[in-house]
Amino acid sequence: MNNKQRIAASALAAAFAMLGAAGAHAEAYEGVQPLTSSASRTDVKAEAVAAAREGNPYSDTVAEGAVAFKSTLDRSTVREQAVAAANNPLQSLDRRAFYRDEVPAAYKKPSVSFTQQAGLPVTARP
Repeated sequence: MNNKQRIAASALAAAFAMLGAAGAHAEAYEGVQPLTSSASRTDVKAEAVAAAREGNPYSDTVAEGAVAFKSTLDRSTVREQAVAAANNPLQSLDRRAFYRDEVPAAYKKPSVSFTQQAGLPVTARP
């Protein structure tokens, strides 16, 4: 090494040393801090109960309030639709579960009989 390289290397080492010394400063540990609350337990409890009753202020619908909904169907119609949907064996059939999002023809209603017992001809059903 010639002198220019030695000077450059020592200047670089000095720069890293100063960066290390500046980064090595740490805060002093002051131990456990004493509790400095001006509110009593009953005040804090009352604030907690009030906050719990207010609901979630960060909810999407908090600014809307209660939204009224008027149904056009009566209870018996809704119940009939729910029972029919619950008894439909293809209700949860999702086309995304099949190859290229195509439901096989065997699953596309009415040709499939889910009540036929194995090994019995169709005419032997009770």
